[in-house]
Amino acid sequence: MSSAFDDFELKGHKLENRFVVAPMTRTSADKKGKPTELMGDYYERFAKGGWGVVITEGIYTDQQASQGYENQPGLTDAPQTDAWKEIVERVHKHDCVFIAQLMHAGAQMQHNEFTDEPIAPSAVKPKGEPLDLYGESDGWKEPKAMGETEFDAAMQGIIGAVNRAKEAGFDGIELHAANGYLLNEFLSDHFNQREDQWGGGMAKRLKFVEMVVKAAKSAVDDDFIVGIRVGQITVTDPDYQWPEGEDGMIRIVKGLKEAGVDYIHTTDTSVDRKPFKDGSNSTLAEVVQDFSDIPVIVNGGIDESNYEHIAAHYENGLLAIGKKALANPDLPHRLKKGETIEDLDFAMLQPIATLENEWKWRDEHDKHVK
Repeated sequence: MSSAFDDFELKGHKLENRFVVAPMTRTSADKKGKPTELMGDYYERFAKGGWGVVITEGIYTDQQASQGYENQPGLTDAPQTDAWKEIVERVHKHDCVFIAQLMHAGAQMQHNEFTDEPIAPSAVKPKGEPLDLYGESDGWKEPKAMGETEFDAAMQGIIGAVNRAKEAGFDGIELHAANGYLLNEFLSDHFNQREDQWGGGMAKRLKFVEMVVKAAKSAVDDDFIVGIRVGQITVTDPDYQWPEGEDGMIRIVKGLKEAGVDYIHTTDTSVDRKPFKDGSNSTLAEVVQDFSDIPVIVNGGIDESNYEHIAAHYENGLLAIGKKALANPDLPHRLKKGETIEDLDFAMLQPIATLENEWKWRDEHDKHVK
């Protein structure tokens, strides 16, 4: 049996295997950001399917500028928190660790119920065009460069969401510092062109992210997981690279370890891609493994053909899977029993990636199979 099925301990939480459901945007909450019963069905099916950890889709953190998509779920008030509490209880019935991914959209704001003006480290738009998969949009708006007010609001919102995640019963949170959202924008020399204490070399660009990690750690008990997702590429710019190359990632890893993070979740177009412009032969996850003792969650094209190799290569790592998880909510059970693994039919995510569209597709698929 593959080492992917070995027991694993994450911040005192016992996992029966090393399989993680990767966070995936589903835009299926109600208009006010309150999670729905269908979202409970969605997350519980993974827990039933044998996954060691489930990470939620990105959850917005304040009622100001953090929301990025229409019908995105939030953790900003009592109704949202109470609705998440019911979902957490359903997931925990199956002995599955449940982590809330906290996300501030930053410049990548396609829809926001509270403001028409996005914020970002600098007044710089994302490259490319917004994704229709997550709802219609007229294009990126120019963001407002963050001042003291915006820094305070973003920090307070994130820490407030950390506390509400704890109240809802989640086992931990994951700070979203990848894919072009706000915390990732601070790391990017495209979005972050500041000349003050928050911009310049990687040490300065990392500073706000380190502060958020430290504040989150200070807000929770020692057994509550505080992880972070890190990557170079963005939703609409799959070619972006830090100017510092591998040295930039080393600086990030060392800074996050000092800040006290409990795991680092790396993401890329492929788990084996060598992503650094300096020609390094390392992957993002290998830098975490080589320069720290922090558990790493590896993400990027993991499937039935390579999971055993990846599990063996990252002895202190977990395997985050997205597309194959959508196609096979019970993937760990299927792999263990040697059953057929389905490929993802992207028709289930059309015209937008809502749970309602997925369920319609599944109903039609089941009728066709019968």
